Amino acid sequence: MSLFKQGRYSGLLRPFSYFLDLCIINGLALFVYFPDINGIVFISVISVSWILLSIASNFYEVYRYTREVTIISLLFKQLLLFTLITFAFSGFYREYGLMPDIIIKYVLLVFLLISIAKFAVFYLLQRYRTIRGGNYRKTVILGNNKRTLELQNFFTNNPEFGYVHKKTFAIKNLDNFSIEDCFRFIIEENIDEIYCSISELSNFQIGQVIDFADNNLKVLKFLPDNKEIYSKRLKYEYYNYIPVISLRNIPIDQPFNAFLKRTFDFIFSSLVIIFVLSWLTPILAILIKLESKGPVFFKQYRNGFNYREFECYKFRSMTPNDEAHLNQVTRGDERITKIGNFIRKTSIDELPQFFNVLFGDMSVVGPRPHMLSHTDIYARNIDKFMVRHFIKPGITGLAQISGYRGEVESENDIIGRVKHDIFYLENWSLLLDLKIIVKTFLNTVKGEDKAY
Repeated sequence: MSLFKQGRYSGLLRPFSYFLDLCIINGLALFVYFPDINGIVFISVISVSWILLSIASNFYEVYRYTREVTIISLLFKQLLLFTLITFAFSGFYREYGLMPDIIIKYVLLVFLLISIAKFAVFYLLQRYRTIRGGNYRKTVILGNNKRTLELQNFFTNNPEFGYVHKKTFAIKNLDNFSIEDCFRFIIEENIDEIYCSISELSNFQIGQVIDFADNNLKVLKFLPDNKEIYSKRLKYEYYNYIPVISLRNIPIDQPFNAFLKRTFDFIFSSLVIIFVLSWLTPILAILIKLESKGPVFFKQYRNGFNYREFECYKFRSMTPNDEAHLNQVTRGDERITKIGNFIRKTSIDELPQFFNVLFGDMSVVGPRPHMLSHTDIYARNIDKFMVRHFIKPGITGLAQISGYRGEVESENDIIGRVKHDIFYLENWSLLLDLKIIVKTFLNTVKGEDKAY
């Protein structure tokens, strides 16, 4: 229950909003205003147009701190664009005889119902945060000045936005201030978001906070002033009229992008399971069982999104042994069976992870998850290793197609993997995913030196 209450966002809320709005749009058209049109054509054209318009206008980019006037502005913008699209549809499909006055009535009723639904969800979430204390985020502020006081008052006086402010740290002109004490408090109180006044932190302290946030999966944001922030991807947001800067912009955090990636994962994994694993699994099960005793599938706990543990599935490629969960496979490893050697070289042993993708623990593309014992070591010794847990792990990833797959033979291997993983999460796109999938397939066919 606590995990649900403190969730960074609901993965179902944005898809539900799309679904509800599309039901209103298509339901009113087919059953009330335009009963004689071709339903398949209308639903296909208008639904795709609505989704594209929504992306272009940021119609669904409504957050807990979004003001009502912004929502009204988004509604009017979408109303205008959708009206133009609907008239364009009537002009292109003249055979349906859609009259202008009927179209106007249809569009106005559509937006009346969508507006009611949008504000209903917005206010219901606010009441849920206020009354039930759910869907909240714990915050701290580093710095004590006029601007941080405004932000603190915003958190305190607006419980409907779902922020629980724990502490504001005074920094300036304090001889006994220790930033390590801040870090200790953040860990002990399980703080979700850190807000920093740039004017009160030295460049060295800013670097310390950035490293701490990255290595501990904390959201970090800055209150801007005249100091320079060294980051390529800054994102401005407004809490009421208070400007806040996000240090790292992760495209998959955008609800529509998350929905798009999850939809792609679901469809792709379903196709692999139905058309590949359905017949390949029985064959491999027989071959694996004939060569050695033990289960067909190998299950191992890994760390995934937000550092949560999950069971990762593979076809068993080694004889059962006590070191399987502790030591990674090395070149010429005697634990690997003959059939195991083949399925590892061809990456067939990874195919059961499409069930992990289907269940939502993994994605087709993302940072590769490590064994728990190795993750603990890397998290302590490799700077920014934890950043890769801001997104779901993948069956393949940018690091894997860039020469960093398989055994970690030196510290440079894991450092290179982390750099590529961070680049991926900051520059994600569906086209990048497709490129990585194609490159993975080509590498598998060609063969890789580290595939053992």
